[in-house]
Amino acid sequence: DFLKPIHLYEPLHRKIFEVAGDIIRMGKIANPVTIKTFLKADEKVGEMTVSQYLASLVSNAVTVINAEDYGRAIYDLALRRALITIGEDVVNIAYDAPLDMPPQSQIEDTERRLFELAENGRYDGGFQSFNDAVALAIDMAAVAKERDGGLSGISTGIHSLDAKMGGLQRSDLIILAGRPGMGKTSLATNIAYNIAAAYEGEVQSDGSMKAKNGGVVGFYSLEMSSEQLATRIISEQTEVSSSKIRRGDINDADFEKLVA
Repeated sequence: DFLKPIHLYEPLHRKIFEVAGDIIRMGKIANPVTIKTFLKADEKVGEMTVSQYLASLVSNAVTVINAEDYGRAIYDLALRRALITIGEDVVNIAYDAPLDMPPQSQIEDTERRLFELAENGRYDGGFQSFNDAVALAIDMAAVAKERDGGLSGISTGIHSLDAKMGGLQRSDLIILAGRPGMGKTSLATNIAYNIAAAYEGEVQSDGSMKAKNGGVVGFYSLEMSSEQLATRIISEQTEVSSSKIRRGDINDADFEKLVA
């Protein structure tokens, strides 16, 4: 299901693969006889007609046992070709230096194309065996048993929220909606701070680090700079008003709390 006609390099192979897929989706048998009716009869492959070429493909076919591995080999080669194309375009455009595409725009365009390739270049979707799903569920239960607070996910540091959600799960995409001034950023920064403060790493057998508690946090903001976010977090943790911090309207005791 991850292999598409576009991934095949030879145009005729693309057409054969596409037709075969359409026939199978209609619940019919795909073989040289049914496929050839959808291809141009006068098309030649070297000295062979299309019918002869289809027959030769069938006679040279390998076992279907490793079909997925062969498909991934074709898929990976298609990704390599796409990478080569992007790389050549980067070089050629940089040499050409068009007025309507300054370097920054070229970087952004290249990043976009690479991101699209990375997103499309995944074949780990589709069905998952129940055995694998059960193993993951058992692993989650083991993590919850060992983790402080007994949660399957990462604790937000807000107990009432954890009680309802079981912590933040790997598969979660959480959208926090509300009107301006309702505390969305404040809640998000509190959760981020709590998770980072609770971080406790554990060295794995391969030498890599895995979070036993808490986590390493990356915080992206389109409305505040890093120092504004830092000021906000310091304000929340010290209970010193952020507006007072910005104005410098703080006494020595408050300043000592900030530094600490």
